[in-house]
Amino acid sequence: MSSVKDVAQLAGVAVGTVSRVINNSGAVKPETRRKVEEAIRTLQYVPNEVARNFKMQKSKTVALLLPSIWHPFFSELAYYIEDELDLAGFKLMLCNSGGRPEKELYYLEMLQQNKVAGIVGITYNDVEHMVRTDIPIVSIDRHFDKTITCVTSDNYEGGRLALRELVKAGSTKPAFMGSRTELFSETMNRRDGFADEAEALGVEYVIYEKPDPVVDEDAYYEEFLERHRDIDGVFAITDMFAAKYIERAKKLGIRVPEDVRVIGYDGIQDHAYFHPVLSTIRQPVEEMARMTIQLLFKKIEGTEIEQETYRLPVTFRPGETT
Repeated sequence: MSSVKDVAQLAGVAVGTVSRVINNSGAVKPETRRKVEEAIRTLQYVPNEVARNFKMQKSKTVALLLPSIWHPFFSELAYYIEDELDLAGFKLMLCNSGGRPEKELYYLEMLQQNKVAGIVGITYNDVEHMVRTDIPIVSIDRHFDKTITCVTSDNYEGGRLALRELVKAGSTKPAFMGSRTELFSETMNRRDGFADEAEALGVEYVIYEKPDPVVDEDAYYEEFLERHRDIDGVFAITDMFAAKYIERAKKLGIRVPEDVRVIGYDGIQDHAYFHPVLSTIRQPVEEMARMTIQLLFKKIEGTEIEQETYRLPVTFRPGETT
């Protein structure tokens, strides 16, 4: 593997000159720059990004802490976050925790030691004591403290919208199906919006929740289907919950949407290959991702952020389950 010294020797210049060309800093004659660039191409030299950042005391890497890269919502979010970073010349470091608090703590400690430019955090665990404010951080869906900005969708309005759409589709006894985290996150507002709207409209409703994560999925859905056979509408906290309910209900001969209307939350099914196409509350994933990075850049630059929480509007996307 070629070194900066090899490039300097081939170009017939000093190592400092090569460094100025690579970092685009300081005056370099056009002819000298051309020789250095030709030497870099010839030797296929790749600058040591870590060493450069250490020397310059300026990182161009942002870490994304995710509960799971397998979940389509988080995958889509990561895609747009990486794209927004790339547009600004930054790189993404993906930290997939699997939702395990011990792994999140490990990542947070590692990131603080490695001096990344900033962190985008998505966690529903109690790791607040490990979150330091000397590294710029923006969270998604979760509040830490007032110094950490949170970007989320309007979960409360999403719950209200889902209840109205179920009633519009003919549901007279809808149920909310979800899980609750130990610590508050914005996703819990989906349940509250659903319940408040049902009460405002005088609609009988059911709340069915278990602690997150749901360890025994079979038992979770079996209990719901056994205890609430009289419901005729379901608002699930995520599209994945909705899809799993539909799968199990079908085995019991429950038809969707003839017997039970179903609405999810996220909007992860973007293709007609999915069947049935789920009616869902669609989060503005791309807008959330790009806003998160733009706010993080402001923090990196030392600019004061106007709000503590940024809630972006959601929309109802009708499908074949209502």
